[in-house]
Amino acid sequence: MSDLSKLKLGTAPDSWGVWFARDDHQVGWEQYLDEIAATGYAYTELGPQGFMPQDPAQLKDELAKRDLTVSGGTVFAGLHKGAEALEKAKKEFGQEAALLQAVGAEYLVHLPEQYTDQHTGTATEGAELDLEQWKNLVTGTDELAAYLYESYGVKLVFHPHADTHVDTQDRIEKFLTDTNPELVNLCLDTGHVAYCDGDNVDIVEKFPERITYVHLKSVDPEVRAMVIKEKLPLSDAVQHGVMCEPWAGEPHMPTFLDSLGVLDREIFTIIEQDLYPVEPHVPFPIGARTAGYYAGCGLGPVRRWRGIR
Repeated sequence: MSDLSKLKLGTAPDSWGVWFARDDHQVGWEQYLDEIAATGYAYTELGPQGFMPQDPAQLKDELAKRDLTVSGGTVFAGLHKGAEALEKAKKEFGQEAALLQAVGAEYLVHLPEQYTDQHTGTATEGAELDLEQWKNLVTGTDELAAYLYESYGVKLVFHPHADTHVDTQDRIEKFLTDTNPELVNLCLDTGHVAYCDGDNVDIVEKFPERITYVHLKSVDPEVRAMVIKEKLPLSDAVQHGVMCEPWAGEPHMPTFLDSLGVLDREIFTIIEQDLYPVEPHVPFPIGARTAGYYAGCGLGPVRRWRGIR
């Protein structure tokens, strides 16, 4: 029987249109934290590295004012590029892991580097990896995960992502098969899997022990069909609204959530709805509706907020 009580609902700066540490088209961290607290969320990710205050004391104070808890952080890395990229990742991921450790969070989401520019959608490298590059990716991920856990007690979760070299279900399954299950597990992003025509429930059923963190994201099938027909990059697809509110898209969330509930363990389920770029007044009502939708599905906590203390 599926039990959703162990799934912890939260949100991420991505749901408020935040893709970069600093950008004129984004809300600031204070507005983001105020609005997610007002909406009723209790858990949040840190967002792009550098978006939130980097001083642990300040960050803890700002979170405490709003009764918020950090679920994890996110950092991009191009580990397929070899040793130099791995050393760069250790430095950047280590910096994020130290901040996570300071605020009591234990998950760090590894986002693979896109082969398209996030602003323009222009291709920056090839869409396929050769055998050496694939080996660099999987061995580098294992080594990075070991470093983070041994140094900071932080667990690495890998995030498959459209317009990267781990996007389709076949590639996700190969990545999981080739990496060390004691070190590397999955941040399963339902939207990116659906966007790449994968089956989220099938992945959960095939690799139940590797699903330790989840991003809840939904794809509008009509917009996705147009994106495929027009061969648009992800950045353009997002501006066309390919990532939509959960009741309007795929996967069918009640079915997917049931597959997670069967796992019978605590898992963060963090809402992401790619909105970049977006006017600053737009995300708040979307976030409120989305919180209500997931509360209706049986996820929580969603609480009533009484203002900053």
